[in-house]
Amino acid sequence: MDQAISVSEAFLDFGTIVSIYGRKIEDNKTYVTSVPGGDLGKGRPLIVLINGGSASAAEIVAGALQDNARATILGTRSFGKGSVQSILPIGGGAALKLTTGLYYLPSGRSIQAKGIAPDIEVMQEGRESQTLVTYSEAGLTNHLKIDDDEQTGSDTFIPSDLKYDRALQMAVDLLQGTKTHRAFPAGQTSVPN
Repeated sequence: MDQAISVSEAFLDFGTIVSIYGRKIEDNKTYVTSVPGGDLGKGRPLIVLINGGSASAAEIVAGALQDNARATILGTRSFGKGSVQSILPIGGGAALKLTTGLYYLPSGRSIQAKGIAPDIEVMQEGRESQTLVTYSEAGLTNHLKIDDDEQTGSDTFIPSDLKYDRALQMAVDLLQGTKTHRAFPAGQTSVPN
């Protein structure tokens, strides 16, 4: 969680990063950044790649940058791990892992069993096995269900040869201006051709 806040702060001058709503009101917390000049990218275009393997802290970063209009999210839907677990010792060397809260993005949306939907969806091709393997919090037995708006995750496949990574190539093309997309308009380039 601390890493998610630090990474988000590295690209935001100000804004809410994440809120945690717990079982008790005193457990509720909102993490906000307000560091003028704190954006290491100095407002340059930013693209964050996600897929079904992006979970928890990675989802907090992607969601904070998306909700604060600081980054374009590209790839496929993330895993959907939006719950806070605490480990409580119960004696005799045993412990209980208990869900004690939920993460909410700046817009107020929950990550739990929903994940982050990309602004630009890019599916990978070239999987050695043609079987699409999807992973998601919503697909786990006995997962924490908070409402009926659950979403399945997506494949975690990334080609071993980067020249076949469609998401990475699309991000590079958008940043170089050789491709455009309504979620990443022309003129936002920052990488030399």
